[in-house]
Amino acid sequence: MTVLSFFGCTFIAFGPSVAMFALTVAPDAQQVIVFISSAFCWLLSLLATSLLWLGIQHVVGRLIIMVLISVLFQELFRFVLWKIVRRAEAGLIEMTNNHSPYRKLYFHYVAGLGFGFMSGLFAMVNILADTSGPGTLGLNGHDPNFAVISAFLTNCMILLNTFWGIVFFEGLDYRKWIHIIAVPVSHVLVSCLTLLNEQQIYWPALTVGYTLTVIFGLWSYLCVGGSIENLKRVFTARHTSTSLLDNN
Repeated sequence: MTVLSFFGCTFIAFGPSVAMFALTVAPDAQQVIVFISSAFCWLLSLLATSLLWLGIQHVVGRLIIMVLISVLFQELFRFVLWKIVRRAEAGLIEMTNNHSPYRKLYFHYVAGLGFGFMSGLFAMVNILADTSGPGTLGLNGHDPNFAVISAFLTNCMILLNTFWGIVFFEGLDYRKWIHIIAVPVSHVLVSCLTLLNEQQIYWPALTVGYTLTVIFGLWSYLCVGGSIENLKRVFTARHTSTSLLDNN
């Protein structure tokens, strides 16, 4: 049972992001570099959060303060990552002689994916380590579905960070303040709702998290040049193809 739980939670938490990496990032060495750089930036945000928390934990011991500090540093290092990518992208494009306008957008997407993947890895690795041992359902008296719920939340945060990266970078590139403000505000909201998990109240974080995933997914789609008309055409084409197959 523990082996099934381990692999099930692993596939839920990291299946979509690993597939995205394998299909869209791994074939391109430059995108792999951006992915690793963004993951490293998230690690730096964790280090900064830890160092600050060591200094103030005796003064301010509430967990919500820790969450706010963590989000603050993550968004600060997301900004630093944007500065790095913006300085490097011109050289990376020249190296491949690929001047497609979508090349820069690929870097924004990969930066968000790397940022989110490292965040999800640190959020889930200890839980996965515990689920691989004997008798792990309901860790430390938690809900028996604790590991599965954590896997879904991890998947949600990875996808959100990917979309946040696209929206945030778009806002910084073109000084769109609604983009810049919406990302940290939604990040704070989702992170604070996860504090309810301690009381085994999981539905607010899951509901709001996946709702924001859909919203920011559509928002990032519009940021990269997508349109509602194109989206309608995709579903119309699928419906037409299905009808033709049924008729045949």
